[in-house]
Amino acid sequence: MQRYIGLMSGTSLDGIDAALVSFDDFGTPWLEATHGEELPAELRRILWQLCHQNEVAFADLAYAEEAFSQCQAHAVEVLLEHRSLSPDQITAIGSHGQTIEHAPYGHDGGPAYTLQLDNPSRLAELTGCCVVADFRRRDLAAGGQAAPLAPIFHQAVFSQHGNWRAVLNLGGFANLTLLPPSEASSSALGFDTGPANALLDAWHERHRKGRFDADGAWAAGGHVDQALLARLLSEPFFHLPPPRSTGRELFHLDWLQRSLSGDESPQDVQATLAELTAVSIAMGLKMASEQMDAPPQLELIPCGGGARNRDLLRRLSNQLPDANLLDSESLGWPADWLEAAAFAWLARQRLLEHPGNLPTVTGAAGPRVLGGVYAS
Repeated sequence: MQRYIGLMSGTSLDGIDAALVSFDDFGTPWLEATHGEELPAELRRILWQLCHQNEVAFADLAYAEEAFSQCQAHAVEVLLEHRSLSPDQITAIGSHGQTIEHAPYGHDGGPAYTLQLDNPSRLAELTGCCVVADFRRRDLAAGGQAAPLAPIFHQAVFSQHGNWRAVLNLGGFANLTLLPPSEASSSALGFDTGPANALLDAWHERHRKGRFDADGAWAAGGHVDQALLARLLSEPFFHLPPPRSTGRELFHLDWLQRSLSGDESPQDVQATLAELTAVSIAMGLKMASEQMDAPPQLELIPCGGGARNRDLLRRLSNQLPDANLLDSESLGWPADWLEAAAFAWLARQRLLEHPGNLPTVTGAAGPRVLGGVYAS
């Protein structure tokens, strides 16, 4: 048996998810332990600034990198203590890092790029573990969008004989993985559908106490502004065919503000943003299903933080009446820990020198081994 740790910090900037994943002799993974490491307020503030400014002070970058590495190392330490393990019992850590900017289409005519704040050398030093990191840029170098990366893991753990399934990650942004039956010759299709928690959390934090709308209760009490929804859905991204990926560079509060008249109720805007997430997911799934000739009667597996948002799940059910929503935990993978587990799995792929991308998802020229290895 081998053990890997996956570390994931998403675009919501709320903390680091750490997942201890074990693999048996046949390579079958299972989730052994988890830990959520909250980011200190000052680090979160600096990371937020780094994500929203064009000029960066090197001192801020150095502070953020060191503080982030310390948080990652503490998350690893907690997992090891929880299972009474030593660092030499961990084959490797898979570190995603914190995305600062993701621009797969380039910027102002420049080259495509993606930037994750991370210091795998420092993490290896702090933990005494081998670290695999920098997963995205190899795919980008091969002409891909470097995102989403989780679909190849979804394919490994959720594909089922005879059944079409879709895995929906509701993080800061939503991404879909459409999985054909395991006996099919076709590969999975995955892509970003648009904003999810990123806009919902930001709007809620601007107008209410707390960083997020628990259970979507505030949104549930509002009314969808259909005219506003139509303006938001006119964004060209929603109509692009896969492969496609996005982030805060496109979808942020200033983007929302440009569509507001100023007369809207803040609660109605929250309801409209929730509806935007559900509608854009339904649009994306319809587009992918038509591309792969998939039936509308499929199993949909929500995961990520948004899988606990009952209002959002209700809206999804309304938009996708033929889909059967499954609880990912009933399939062995709790919704909150799937992405962190994916980077443990990707670290193992790297050490085995197996591909970590799906060209049908990212648009890369072919399968590529992802990530760099930093020995302990």
